[in-house]
Amino acid sequence: MPAEGSKSKPRRIALALQGGGSHGAFTWGALDRLLEEPSIEIAGVCGTSAGAMNGTVLVHGLASGGRARARELLQRFWRRVSESASEGLLRPSVFDKALNPGNLDHSPVYWLYASLARIASPYQLNPSNFHPLRPVLEELVDFAALRRAGDDIKLFVCATNVLSGRIKVFDRAGLSVDAVLASACLPGVFQAVEVEGEHYWDGGYMGNPPIYPLIYHVDTRDVLIIQINPIAIEEVPKSAADIDDRVKTLSWNSSLMREMRAIHFVTSLIDRGFDDGGRLKRMLIHVIDAEAELRAFRASSKLNADWDWVCHLRDLGRTKADAFLAEHGDKIGRESSTDIVAKFL
Repeated sequence: MPAEGSKSKPRRIALALQGGGSHGAFTWGALDRLLEEPSIEIAGVCGTSAGAMNGTVLVHGLASGGRARARELLQRFWRRVSESASEGLLRPSVFDKALNPGNLDHSPVYWLYASLARIASPYQLNPSNFHPLRPVLEELVDFAALRRAGDDIKLFVCATNVLSGRIKVFDRAGLSVDAVLASACLPGVFQAVEVEGEHYWDGGYMGNPPIYPLIYHVDTRDVLIIQINPIAIEEVPKSAADIDDRVKTLSWNSSLMREMRAIHFVTSLIDRGFDDGGRLKRMLIHVIDAEAELRAFRASSKLNADWDWVCHLRDLGRTKADAFLAEHGDKIGRESSTDIVAKFL
């Protein structure tokens, strides 16, 4: 992606985009702000679930029309996601909007489906295997053109192989609508997605998102993680719903925290003078998140695609990205802006 209007050499970054349902609209907002910055050049993207969708739409937009096109397609994607949700029954109730906007805790349909999911599978509840986002992705992304457009911006999408339990990373050359839907396949909601004879569930179980494709295959040391699953909470959960929310959050962050530990270990080796003959790569880690704001919402809010909620998350993402650029933008290419030990270990 050329740095439009930039006279100096652009600062190249790789983006790691977490999954987390409609909270991915926070990522949309952050990307929208980053695309306004001519001095930032996106060299690669790795995403899981909602992060995979954001990343795919982003790279397709950049490849087909530049920054303005990417911003337009991301806006259209989230508008279509919200419109699709509005046609279904899973919507916030008047009590949700009045008492705690964002959550679905007073939605009878949410609790009905949560109860049914404990006794019936999507093979029974969704026998036609309908996925509301398939037509949205097919409408906005020309996957054949995306594969043909070359590999100037690396793109990786993560899924979990159901049978082997191994992580699967689809690169741009092998990307398809099925691969992206596989990355976002929640096993309690959708049937496993088959891609080339293998079956996949949500990539968040094994990599949310994986960092290693960016380390080994993207020509930059700077990785910017857009994190939408808060790590720390303030109180010990005691209700059944709070405990379930915390278990899910720990699960969706566990792989990222393990990779951060590995990156910290490699960095410490390099700091002590061992780089394995130049084969070890010092990574510079940056994070855009909204820990304090997003941990105030329950897991049910990730299934809420009401347009007001989506726009709230988008605006929050833009605000956080703007603050990151103002406070840490000059560190890109020079040093990490995130203390890995304090943040992840």
